[in-house]
Amino acid sequence: MARKAVAAVKPLRPVIIPKGNIRYAPGVRAGRWIFATGHKGTADYLSGMARDVLRPGAPHSASPKLRREAEQIFRNTARVFAAGGGDMRNIVRVDQNYTSGRAVESYHDARRAVLKDHIPPSTSTLTQGFLLPGQEIEVHMIGIVPQGSFRARHIRPADHAVHATSGYSLALAAGDYVFVAGRMADSFKFGEGLAQQARLPAGHLWKGLPIKLEAGFILREKIEPALKAAGSSLKNIVKCQVYMRDAEDFAPFNEVWAKFFPKAKPATTLIPTATPGFFLQDARIEINTIALTDAGSTRKQIIDGGVVPAYRGYSQAVRAGDLLFISGLMAVDEAGLVEAAQINPAQPYFGSAVQAQMDVLLENAQKICRAAGTSLANAVRIQQYHTDLRDFFPAYQVWERHLPGHYLPFSAVEVPFLPVPGVCVQLDLWVYAP
Repeated sequence: MARKAVAAVKPLRPVIIPKGNIRYAPGVRAGRWIFATGHKGTADYLSGMARDVLRPGAPHSASPKLRREAEQIFRNTARVFAAGGGDMRNIVRVDQNYTSGRAVESYHDARRAVLKDHIPPSTSTLTQGFLLPGQEIEVHMIGIVPQGSFRARHIRPADHAVHATSGYSLALAAGDYVFVAGRMADSFKFGEGLAQQARLPAGHLWKGLPIKLEAGFILREKIEPALKAAGSSLKNIVKCQVYMRDAEDFAPFNEVWAKFFPKAKPATTLIPTATPGFFLQDARIEINTIALTDAGSTRKQIIDGGVVPAYRGYSQAVRAGDLLFISGLMAVDEAGLVEAAQINPAQPYFGSAVQAQMDVLLENAQKICRAAGTSLANAVRIQQYHTDLRDFFPAYQVWERHLPGHYLPFSAVEVPFLPVPGVCVQLDLWVYAP
C-alpha cells in the first residue's frame, strides 16, 4: 500500500460516503483560495439527492423541483465557504453543468437570489449524465479569502453586455489573476444567434469550417477584449476549458489553437458536451479562460513533466503563482491509447480498462506535479469525464491506491464520447503549488 502523502491543503466539510467508502471533500482551502467542486442537490452527501428536493410524494406542491435543487446546492456551497473562512461574496468563478436547458432558468433565479450583483464569470454547458438519480444540476465554484490587494474586482464592459437573466460579470480580477466567463460566438445583440462573422456565408457549403469560424471569433472578439479590459492579453492565458459538441471538430479546432498560440500554449482541456450543448442551439463551442495580468509580478511558467499531452503541441501544464493547471489528461501517446492501458482482447475480463487508464493518468499527473514542485496530494479540483459513469467507482479505487486516506474534491460527469478510440476517461486536474 502507498504511504499517505502529506498535503498542504485542507479539506472542508469532508465526508465518507458509506457505500464504497468514498472520501469526498466538498471543498478545499488552499492558502488564499477556496474551491468547491461537484456540488449536487444533496443534504448530506451520503444518501443521494435530498428528499426535500425530490419530494417524490408531492413533487409539484411548492416551488419547482429545479429551483429546490439549485437552492440546496447554494446552501451546501455557502457552508463550504464558511468552513474555509470565506463567504459567497468572494467567489471569482462559477461553472454549471445541466442535463437539460430547462434547468437553467430556475438555477439562475436561485443564483441571483443568493449572489445578487456579485455573480462572477460563469460557464454553463449541457452534459449527458450525473452520478445521482434525479440530479439535473452540478456546480463548481472558486473563491478567495481577500488579503491586501488580493480582492475581487468585477469587470463589466458596456459594449459586452450580458443578458439580465444571467447577470454575471464578463471578467473578474483578483490580484494578478483574471477570470473570464465562458464565451460563445453569439452576436453582441441578444436574440440574433451566432454572429454573422462566425457563420458560413449564406448559401455556401464551404468558405470556412464552422468550428474554425466560431473559435476564431470567440478568441478575437470575445476573450481578447475581456482580457484587455482586465489588464491582460492572450499571451498571458494560463488555463482554458474548451467545450465542444462534435468529435470531428477537435482536430480543426487544434489548428486554430496553434495559430493563436504558436509557442507556449495555455493548459487546455477539450471537453465534449451533449448535443445541443449550449444556450445557443446551433453553437459548437464555448471557451472559458484564466489569465494573468500583463503588469503583475506573477508570471506564467510552462511545466514539462515528460508526459505526452493529449494533443500534439499542447503544454502539459502551466504554473501560475501558487496554482498549477494541468491540461486534460488521457492515457494516450502519439499512436493513441497507451499499451499499458490496453486490455488484452484474448483475455477481455482479466482487467479493468478504466483502472488501467486511471493508473496511467495519476502516474503522469504526479510526474507533472513533481516537475512543478508540488504533489498530487495538493489537488484542489478534480473533474472526471467518463463515457460510462459505471466506471466511476473503479476509477475512485485507483485514486485510493495512489492517495490512500485522502478526501478528494471530485466531480464526475458522463460525456457522449472522448475523441481517442478506446479512451473511456479524461481527467482535468488543478493543484495547489505553495
